[in-house]
Amino acid sequence: MFFVYILKSKKNGKSYVGSTGKLPERRLIEHNLGSNIWTRRNGPFELKYYESFLCREDALNREKFFKMGVGKKIKKIILDNL
Repeated sequence: MFFVYILKSKKNGKSYVGSTGKLPERRLIEHNLGSNIWTRRNGPFELKYYESFLCREDALNREKFFKMGVGKKIKKIILDNL
């Protein structure tokens, strides 16, 4: 199982979109421990949303979607309504 997830910074309200083969809750813990430079600088985060996929390619395509054009607007709608 693969996941696309959206995190929201408790520090500054910025959002982060990622994909993973791990459970989103586990990935959140890793981000909050500073697993990459961007999340280290903008954390701590809370998990706001995730979707599951059977194949990695579908998850990566959905991640790219949320990072571009209309997908950014949909991501904002999702975050504004949670």
